[in-house]
Amino acid sequence: MFLGTHTPRLDDKGRLILPARFRDELAGGVVITKGQERCLYVFPTPEFQRIAGQLAEAPMTHKAARAYSRVFFASAHDEIPDKQGRVTIPGHLREYAGLERDLVVIGASTRVEVWDKQAWDAYLEANEDEFADIEEGVLPGGL
Repeated sequence: MFLGTHTPRLDDKGRLILPARFRDELAGGVVITKGQERCLYVFPTPEFQRIAGQLAEAPMTHKAARAYSRVFFASAHDEIPDKQGRVTIPGHLREYAGLERDLVVIGASTRVEVWDKQAWDAYLEANEDEFADIEEGVLPGGL
């Protein structure tokens, strides 16, 4: 399970050094793709394969499933982190997420999310007050 908030920087070659506490679980390979709210999702390869299997089960006649699958798979980039735990984020994904230099990398249970620091700060500011209200709808019965 991926947890926590980290603040690495993107290097001049578009590489991200994965947080040390995530490296063992991601060492076998990752898939980076577009996420919601203009962040990037980083999945361990087995988790990406599990999700791909679920999407494959959706009927091709379901318009939303086709649309989601197209964007999800077309933007996906697979890679094995190097010995320093670095992965290259392709230009089209850096552009999508507005990644410049300062990043925020968060653990989000079965995936890692990569955000531009300013975008993450704005997201938190816009959503943090609603956090208590959201819990009720997401976790029936609350904590």
